[in-house]
Amino acid sequence: MTSEHRKPALFGGSEFEAFKGGEDPAHISRLAHDTASALLGRVRADPDPGVIDRLIEYTDLHGIDAIAELWSRASSHSLPGALWRIYLLRALIRQDPEQSSFLFQKGSELSITIDPVVAGATSPTGPKEITELADQILRGIFDGDFAVALERAAAFCRIMSLGAAAEADDTESDSAERASEFTVRANRFAETASEFAICAKLWRTDSLD
Repeated sequence: MTSEHRKPALFGGSEFEAFKGGEDPAHISRLAHDTASALLGRVRADPDPGVIDRLIEYTDLHGIDAIAELWSRASSHSLPGALWRIYLLRALIRQDPEQSSFLFQKGSELSITIDPVVAGATSPTGPKEITELADQILRGIFDGDFAVALERAAAFCRIMSLGAAAEADDTESDSAERASEFTVRANRFAETASEFAICAKLWRTDSLD
């Protein structure tokens, strides 16, 4: 990782695509698992608030690609894969809190499940509230129940998927291209929600590594 401070990288339609890393997949996989396990274990053993604050804000200074170099190519059902998706989710929210809060609020109003309660957002959910929620979810993996943090992230993504799908329907008559973009986003959020849910189950059985 570079020590140079820089702003988070911005993402367009390919924000959920994996980043490319080094040459040896086996070495990269070992490094991803070792660093994720060491980081999480050390912080959770002594959850100093200042250290957690710095970890939460790490990508604000170094960019999301600094995290991607280590964890983005790990299996979606692994500890580094889960950490990568949590950090990426926060980066996406902070990149566009206005649209994120709009889709979340829309999805919350349409949801017939307990997902809005599980996600834990303040209602109504504006840009400030959704940014705070992203920080709360990330903080939960370091100083709370890790499985609960993943379940909150899964609920959040399901709500975002619902909101994006609804927006796709609402914009289809005006712009097929924009509707298609929201449909793709809805599918990606739904897929990520499923990945978080599986990781939460694996963590509860000590099978997430």
